[in-house]
Amino acid sequence: MASIYDYRLPTPKGEEVSLKEFQGKVLLIVNTATGCGFTPHYKALEELYEEFHDRGLEIIDVPCNQFGHQTPGSDSEISEFCTLNYQTQFPHYKKSDVNGEHELPLYTYLKSQKGFEGFGEGETAQFMDQFLKKSDPNYQASSSIKWNFTKFLVNREGKVVARFEPTIEMSSVREAVAKLI
Repeated sequence: MASIYDYRLPTPKGEEVSLKEFQGKVLLIVNTATGCGFTPHYKALEELYEEFHDRGLEIIDVPCNQFGHQTPGSDSEISEFCTLNYQTQFPHYKKSDVNGEHELPLYTYLKSQKGFEGFGEGETAQFMDQFLKKSDPNYQASSSIKWNFTKFLVNREGKVVARFEPTIEMSSVREAVAKLI
C-alpha cells in the first residue's frame, strides 16, 4: 500500500517536491480557489500556519480551477493574489486537477483514505447539497472532491486522519490540528 510520502507535487516553477520532505510534520492539504465564496478560508489558513508552523504544521495549497472555474489566473497571479489579499506565507503549488482523468495522484490517494462524509449542518451545507444534487443526484456516493477548500489532515506518521469539507467551520479544523501538534 502506498504512503503519503510516496507522492510528489509540482511547483509553479516546473519542479517537483517530494512529500518525504514533510515526514514527521502535520500536514493540511487543501485545494484552493481565488474567486470562490470560500476564498476567505485563506485568512484562517494563514492564521493556522502562523500559530502552528513552528511546532510542525505544513499547509499544502493546491490551487484548482475545476469548481466553477473560480481560479482562472496563472500560478504567479494566484500567488500574488494570496500574498496581497491574505498575506499568506505558506507555499502555493502548481494549479492542478483534484478529480478526473488528470487529477494529481496525491488526490487519488487522499480520496481513497478519506471519502466524502457529508457537508455537515447549517445553511451553507444545505445550499451545497442542493447545488450539487442538481448536476449529480448521487454526488454523495463518490469520494470525489466536491468543491474548493476541501481539506485533508495528515498526522506526523503520515496517516490521513480527517477530511473537512469547505462548509465545516475553520474552528473545527483548528481544533483537530491543535490535537496533533
